[in-house]
Amino acid sequence: MTNNQPNDRKAAIIAALAGGWVADAASLGLHWLYDSQRILEVGGQAPEFLPPKADYFKGGFGYFAHEGKQAGDLSHYGAATGLLMDSLLANGGTLDIRDYQRRFRAFFGPGGHWRGYIDNPTRVTLANLNTIEQKAIEQALSTTTAELTDKQKRVLVQKVLPYTRRLSGEQLADPVRKAISLTYQEREIQEAGVHLAQGIDRNLLPESGTDDMQLPAVSKLPPLVACYCGSDRLMELTEAAVRVTNHNDEAVAWAKCAARLLDHLFQGDSMPDALEAAKNEAPDKHSLNNAESGSSLNAIAAGDTYGRTCYLHEAMPVIFHILNHARSFTEAIRANIQCGGDSCGRAWIIGPAMAAIYGVGGQCGIPLSWLARVTDAPAILTDIEALINGPEA
Repeated sequence: MTNNQPNDRKAAIIAALAGGWVADAASLGLHWLYDSQRILEVGGQAPEFLPPKADYFKGGFGYFAHEGKQAGDLSHYGAATGLLMDSLLANGGTLDIRDYQRRFRAFFGPGGHWRGYIDNPTRVTLANLNTIEQKAIEQALSTTTAELTDKQKRVLVQKVLPYTRRLSGEQLADPVRKAISLTYQEREIQEAGVHLAQGIDRNLLPESGTDDMQLPAVSKLPPLVACYCGSDRLMELTEAAVRVTNHNDEAVAWAKCAARLLDHLFQGDSMPDALEAAKNEAPDKHSLNNAESGSSLNAIAAGDTYGRTCYLHEAMPVIFHILNHARSFTEAIRANIQCGGDSCGRAWIIGPAMAAIYGVGGQCGIPLSWLARVTDAPAILTDIEALINGPEA
């Protein structure tokens, strides 16, 4: 984890994580506009941080998904990445799948704080979490030996669910017992409720994702890689985190490719070496090799060749092309936006990768003015520093 990393890499990792948020926010205005000519007409040579407007999509093919958002706001990718970072922060930099699932459900689900587009992996994951919980309830009730009426069973389920949604294991018994005692004083019913809560807790599954091969599988990875940089557990934990939202073998393979790339860059390897190491995890190494070929950056042509949609087999070659040819953070982010399509999703690998190499400021790093344009930048940067340096810093 980051606390075990040499101090001389922490600044680079902080810059890398900041690069993800900057790249996402910079891309939001033209996100999911697929017509590169229309992007050029609207954004010219500096298409970053445009306010999302439906008018941009007139005269070109695309999907306007960010009504109500402002320049500098984050996409749903940024929101999901922030959730994983919050979970890592709350657990001392370690991945707790149950905690991550709870935060995901509470934030994106009914009554949550998210206002904006809900992608397919998020929508189906929320439904799967409900289904998993319902099956866990049925399994727990089937093993209850107490003599309970149907009404008592319903009341006990209602009593214990608020606790199984935020507590686990030994944490459950006392609060569940007290909650049930407000309605039932009988010891047998109270213990049946504790048994029910603990049974639900045991039967919840970590693989809550949908069978999906899109960019949400990899966009959330930068904070996780930062916490397990150089660890021999990184691939195992990458898979665990991905299967929360994308329970698909090909998505896991591409995610391991992206995680390996960031891991090498966070440790200080060069971009060519990191790209080469990452290919060993890729399900389609040939397309990545082809995407790296050529002597100049042409992200629009890469999009024409490999595709611009959210699918990983399209996005990852475009990402590799940009990373292999761009020579500054600004150049890479602008090329990504001008390529079109799912620029926000690709931004979460391109931004951290380029910032890990070039840092912040100067001719090649993240422009300071771009950092300042991200909505809630002070809070985001504070959390990034806490994750990497430790809360005591």
